Amino acid sequence: MSEPIIRVENLTCAYGDNVVLRDVSFEVARGEVLTVLGGSGCGKSTLLKHLIGLEHPTAGQVWLNGRELTATGGEARRDILASFGVAYQAGALFGSMSVLENVMLPLAEHTQLDAPAREIVARLKLREVGLEQYADYAPANLSGGMQKRAAIARALALDPAILFLDEPSAGLDPITSSELDALILRLARALHLTFVVVTHELASIFAIADRGLMLDKQEQGIIAVGKPADLRDHHPDPRVTRFFRRGEETV
Repeated sequence: MSEPIIRVENLTCAYGDNVVLRDVSFEVARGEVLTVLGGSGCGKSTLLKHLIGLEHPTAGQVWLNGRELTATGGEARRDILASFGVAYQAGALFGSMSVLENVMLPLAEHTQLDAPAREIVARLKLREVGLEQYADYAPANLSGGMQKRAAIARALALDPAILFLDEPSAGLDPITSSELDALILRLARALHLTFVVVTHELASIFAIADRGLMLDKQEQGIIAVGKPADLRDHHPDPRVTRFFRRGEETV
């Protein structure tokens, strides 16, 4: 079995005396789409922030592509941070820049490419997400779904092996959400990317996930990991089945 591209070991995350996650461990295989699930306040966003280095854990380690993020500083940490891409829930595009300029920004920060080369790469990334013709638009002039696609294009700018997505389907209508799910799957398969996707949208979970990892607030950690259909149909914990069967009519 190949080395996992993401390895989390005994991770504890706290804000002061408030422990959100305790002793969490899991692995993500290269090329896998892992969805992080759970109810409000269970620690999904906290876990994501620690995986991408925005927060430092109370204890434990995060390994990305064979390199430990949690204990690394300086230029080595900068290299690790440049090895993955992140698309935030609201897109987090800079409104004062065009879509093209937003996608070019990581290239300016992390490469030695000149401006013409950065533009070529950025246009290629926009083509990958179906937005090449909107390169000169301001983000405010894009629909919500297009802003999400632009954020993914920016996350792809440095050709990362891993993409972290925070609630990519939030606020989108079902058709647009389905189109975004299809894009995620296409990128994962065509580019052999690894995705970690924080989401609570059942349709997206079943559409894109190889596995789901479910967190629980009371347990302060993981209560289930597996294929979504198996978690829905066969998991013994009623908290898990309730999550996957919410909204179903009872007879």
